[in-house]
Amino acid sequence: MAQLGFVGLGIMGKPMAGHLLAAGNTVHVYDRVAESVKELADKGAVACDSSKHVASLSDIIIVMVPDTPDVEDVLFGKDGVAETVRPGSTVVDMSSISPIATKDFAERLAAINVEMLDAPVSGGQVGAEKAILSIMVGGKPEVFERIKPYFELMGKNIVHIGEHGAGQTCKVANQIAVALTIAATAEALTFAAKAGADPAKVREALMGGLASSRIMELHGERMIKRTFQPGFRIRLHQKDLNLALQSARSLHMSIPGTALAQELFNAVAAHDGLDYDHSAMVLALEELANHRVA
Repeated sequence: MAQLGFVGLGIMGKPMAGHLLAAGNTVHVYDRVAESVKELADKGAVACDSSKHVASLSDIIIVMVPDTPDVEDVLFGKDGVAETVRPGSTVVDMSSISPIATKDFAERLAAINVEMLDAPVSGGQVGAEKAILSIMVGGKPEVFERIKPYFELMGKNIVHIGEHGAGQTCKVANQIAVALTIAATAEALTFAAKAGADPAKVREALMGGLASSRIMELHGERMIKRTFQPGFRIRLHQKDLNLALQSARSLHMSIPGTALAQELFNAVAAHDGLDYDHSAMVLALEELANHRVA
């Protein structure tokens, strides 16, 4: 059985590492938050004091951190993975970062005989806790097949998309679709509420027709009940939409709906909402309508 490493034990990473551990794997863990490391060490994980330490003990190193600079620091910064990683090892980046940077990281790791997969996830905290994440993977098919049994401990819908960076491209597309569907749901419920209809009844009716979606089901309920604790934070969704907008510019294409969704998130952020769940986009539309859904 492979020696596993896991760097990044936030609201997603900690339960994901926990599933690997619960399946009987040896998991070496590191996070800057000592309490998260201790929590998993108390369950049998091997506590490490740096990414370098994790890499020195592991054959497969999984990274789950917030953004592109964080991944670069984990891999190539001081006390990073590259300092001690063993030739023949595999790095699996499950963060959501730039597809362009991902290709560069894969090339830099290949130069020291280390394979890489980009494997961002969708499903949020609940998906991580229930091991039902969707996992979108880029990299060599044979490396994907070797790592797939570990993905299956953390998720249910696991798809090899293509070459390095393809997983991240898929995740950016996912975040575009999610943001626009949140916007549509929020706009529909705000309209219904201001027009005098019961938004809970409207949502119930819409769930039986073509407007039905997981966003309408889960986030529509959040909007009505005002349960905006994350979940998936607006600040992280904004980071992903920035990746979408930057990539679109490099492709010389327009994604106007994405730009609008980002501006709605900006409006919520301006009212100290960066750490609200992304369903709180409804607050911006309520402000424009001068009416609350609830």
